[in-house]
Amino acid sequence: MARAFKTVGVVGLGTMGAGIAEVFARAGLSVIGVEVDAEALERGRGHIRRSTDRAVSRGKLTAAERDEIVGRVTFTGALDDLGGADLVIEAIPEVMDYKRALFTDLDRICGPGTVLATNTSSLSVTAIAATTSRPGQVIGMHFFNPAPVMKLVEVVHTVVTEDGLADDVAALARRLGKTPVTVGDRAGFVVNRLLLGYLNHAATLLERRVASRDDIDTAMKLGAGLPMGPFALLDLIGLDTSHEVCEVLFQESRDRVHAPAPILRELVTAGLLGRKSGRGFHDYEGAPARAASEFPVKMGVASVCVMGEGAEELSSRLAAAGFKRGEAHDADVVIALSSTPVVEHAAGLPRPERLVGLHLVGGDVAELVSTALTSPEVALAAHDLVKVLGLTPVPCADRAGFVVDALLYPYLNDAVRMYDSGYASIEDIDTAMRLGCGYPAGPFETLDAIGLSTVRDGLRALYAEYREPSFAPAPLLDRLVTAGVTSIRGR
Repeated sequence: MARAFKTVGVVGLGTMGAGIAEVFARAGLSVIGVEVDAEALERGRGHIRRSTDRAVSRGKLTAAERDEIVGRVTFTGALDDLGGADLVIEAIPEVMDYKRALFTDLDRICGPGTVLATNTSSLSVTAIAATTSRPGQVIGMHFFNPAPVMKLVEVVHTVVTEDGLADDVAALARRLGKTPVTVGDRAGFVVNRLLLGYLNHAATLLERRVASRDDIDTAMKLGAGLPMGPFALLDLIGLDTSHEVCEVLFQESRDRVHAPAPILRELVTAGLLGRKSGRGFHDYEGAPARAASEFPVKMGVASVCVMGEGAEELSSRLAAAGFKRGEAHDADVVIALSSTPVVEHAAGLPRPERLVGLHLVGGDVAELVSTALTSPEVALAAHDLVKVLGLTPVPCADRAGFVVDALLYPYLNDAVRMYDSGYASIEDIDTAMRLGCGYPAGPFETLDAIGLSTVRDGLRALYAEYREPSFAPAPLLDRLVTAGVTSIRGR
């Protein structure tokens, strides 16, 4: 028989906890909100009041509905008031010792039928449950910030979670108007495990000078269609929070991709935490932004030679813009259309310093690839050429995957490994990344759109260059390509 949740306790009424309390109250449940002292309680009350006031001002709630919602929340400084709750969820700071101590207290205070839930975003639910006498009734219920707005809830079960509890909590999430995904207890669950690996990898590419901060942000936003570039997103999340989650991921996976990039650690140590401190990867204190890429004096370009698949179409566009078609031996600029490193093309030319690689991404972005031989003047000329064509240039080094594929393919590979490990379904992983990160498509939808063999081959090239074990194609991906399967979702 499904559990009936009528009274819910929320411990911790900061921004996240107050948002969770509001969500339950909006759904008609009685809520007991607990904080450590009167001042913190008043702040929590203020969070809920301001949030519901905004909803009234926007016509989302009437004043009467607001008053009913706020009236369903009882504010208290005593944990003992939670004794009769059907469900208690904690939203205190992400420190394991704090959470374990709280759950020990809740286990003593709450009735034997009370379900205890944690809103942790990355810590082990199993380790938290082990401090109680009821580990089978402890579960993860990870909301996303801001809780009243974000639709996703990750429901995290452990190996000892009672049968049916995850289903009951998922049903409760749907009652709240949320979309639940049910996952196993792995560090970072779905969203943070996939997201932070990608963000940390972006920081590593920046350190390796594959491309600049702004160019990487531009490539992933315009080329991959993501809502924000990785460095803008890191600053929004908070570099300290991102660093902490990476540490948790690394402690479990021991994968170097999860080990916090040195530049991330340095910024956190320096107190540059992103938007909340005024400066992180980007500066939010009014300092003038640096140009994404700096080039020397421009050169005049009269003729261009284009090589590679799609050369005729690009040559025609350049000719329509007023540039003559040249030959490889005498053109002012030679463009090699390629999705792989282009230095081999340069080495075969009489004037290798005139060659620039070009990789079109997403229809709007042109990754401009300078080899070790490309002259700065030619790089600048190619930069201007693609702008004439209405494309956004992203200068980068001649490395496997360039920028977009180098960041996108390992993320897709991680998703395949996650599914193959059995702790989340393809549908739930896709849903989690669409709703939790605002991505236009989930990783498996993206994988099918690009092509399994294309991603597999791209990962092989990345592994050959960087020798990161996690870049090696997931065994499942390799097997599917070998078997001639073209859709991982429809197999």
